[in-house]
Amino acid sequence: MRTPVALFGLALVVRLALIATFPDPAYPDSYYYVDVARAIAAGHGLNLDFVWIFAEVGNRIPDPATLPIPSNAHWLPLASFVQVPFIAVLGETAFASALPLALIARDARAGPLVATTAGVLSAVPAAATVFMAQPENFAIMHPLVAATLWCAARGLKGDNRAFAFAGLLVGLASLGRNDGVFLGAAVGLIWLADRIRWWRGRRGSGSWVHVEDRRPISFAAAVGCLVLFLLVMGPWWARQLATFGSISPTSSTGAALWIRTYSEWNSITAEPSVAKFLDQGWGPIIASRLAGLSSALGNYAVVIGSVVLIPFLLIGAIGRLGSRDFTPWFLYTGVVFLTATILYPLHVPGGAFIHSAIGLAPHAAILSIEGVLIVVGWVAARRRSWDEGQAGGVFAWGIVVLVMATAVVFGRSVQGSWDASRQPRLQLAAELDRLDVPSGDRLLSIDAAGMKYFTGRGGVVTPDDPLATIEAVARAYEPRWLIIERDDAARALAPILLGESRPPWIGAPVFAVPSTDGGAPRLALYPVCTSEVDPRCDGG
Repeated sequence: MRTPVALFGLALVVRLALIATFPDPAYPDSYYYVDVARAIAAGHGLNLDFVWIFAEVGNRIPDPATLPIPSNAHWLPLASFVQVPFIAVLGETAFASALPLALIARDARAGPLVATTAGVLSAVPAAATVFMAQPENFAIMHPLVAATLWCAARGLKGDNRAFAFAGLLVGLASLGRNDGVFLGAAVGLIWLADRIRWWRGRRGSGSWVHVEDRRPISFAAAVGCLVLFLLVMGPWWARQLATFGSISPTSSTGAALWIRTYSEWNSITAEPSVAKFLDQGWGPIIASRLAGLSSALGNYAVVIGSVVLIPFLLIGAIGRLGSRDFTPWFLYTGVVFLTATILYPLHVPGGAFIHSAIGLAPHAAILSIEGVLIVVGWVAARRRSWDEGQAGGVFAWGIVVLVMATAVVFGRSVQGSWDASRQPRLQLAAELDRLDVPSGDRLLSIDAAGMKYFTGRGGVVTPDDPLATIEAVARAYEPRWLIIERDDAARALAPILLGESRPPWIGAPVFAVPSTDGGAPRLALYPVCTSEVDPRCDGG
């Protein structure tokens, strides 16, 4: 019992350290989940006073264009729900949003050495460690997916109750991420494959060839799995149907799946459809899918394996081929890479794949350590001076230390980049308060969720469209201020930030965060004048 407790303690300490060094959310997903949690805690329910992407309002400018709007048309609510009680008690602080996710940890169970070292790798999951304290889905999907695969493996070994319980875990994963349903698909495929194995075995039972006589996962377990899944997801789907007319609004409209370039995800003039997607021809379609697969492989190698684990992971995986303990892991790994390649390859470079793959990390840690021991055993058989057990411990712990070092190096680098984006926004928030900008003034920016988090003011996203379309957005939603950030901005706004041109409805900058390289400002604030009587703009 001491080892699991120690591993939990290690995971907790690591996550609390991450919170202490960077307590804020760091990117749009995290900002959004915190904003939703704060809205719920404040009594506003699942409603937000900003539009982070137009796919959430039908991929067009609504008529009328009103705020607030229902939340979670695209991102799911579990990461927000777990924050609400902490925010209610501790207030709208970064610590209140991060704390509950720091409490989620698991241990890996195998042989003593493998269990302990792989458990440490689960507590400090390679380069992915830095994301584990972010108030979103990494720390949720990490244990949920691993536990689901473990329950499915238990089902293959005759535990029908464990297989049924996997449905509840899949439901929670699906309430956290859209791609959680693919985990459910993998669980369903496990049941179907096991049933086919049984049917084929019965047909060949009279043969001299050995037939595995293990009974399959029962129909009752499959029904129980489905019922528990629906018990979790049913109420949410009912809410989505009542609110948006679809259980998955951004998928049903094609806004997420049928884009040809990633810029179309942020556009309201692209109008993605199956016909437009197919019109680009098979060459670009295949190229984009291969690019998605390449990005997925690269992301997995770096974020999940810190590169150094990958050779040992492959060796360990070969050693476990055919193992019922890892059959669900192999199957789900294939599903994760297949969906990233075919369904959403353009979203992979932005991090969508890692959100799914993070749940593969605990089992991958076990396979990696087993791979280390296989290599040590192979070398020890050829070197009589080696004590295989002692050498195995040395190399296994050496790999753990190396991976933990990469987690520190990668984490510091990532947090540095996050802070570089955060600092101008903190200065902007202070300036808005200094100027006595009313809390009800809307902001027009590339990251409406992030601006809401830092400044407390809602608004609307600047779509990746021509300036005329951005102006139409401004006139529909009547924001009072435009924020342009150099590192992430709609392309049509670049000339404004560079000072080359400015349309009449945008005034001269009233605040800017200068860059250190002498180039365009890192962030600039402009008045927006959609009324002819607004005196803040000078006609460009």
